[in-house]
Amino acid sequence: MLLIDCPHCGPRPELEFRYGGEAHVARPAEPATVDDAQWMAFLYLRSNPKGLHFERWRHMSGCGRFFNCARDTVSDKILKTYPAGQARPSLEALGLAPVDHEVRA
Repeated sequence: MLLIDCPHCGPRPELEFRYGGEAHVARPAEPATVDDAQWMAFLYLRSNPKGLHFERWRHMSGCGRFFNCARDTVSDKILKTYPAGQARPSLEALGLAPVDHEVRA
């Protein structure tokens, strides 16, 4: 079983968590001014990389809080978890060299 390290509660079994989609997706500052294509892109278009991916998770059976997770989608290895609202960690902070993983904005 995969252990996920909740930044608020510590390591817990994966069954306590729910995936919440891609992390660091910014809502348009002025939603009323975007056209339909831009709104559709905000709502539905997400990256699906092979390798490093930044995800949002919620600790449903614990603190109930959202947090972000840097995970390698190939190995399923969780590289880092951090509270929601914090900036995306650098590749160096994750222990990766820039050529190891492609990061999509």
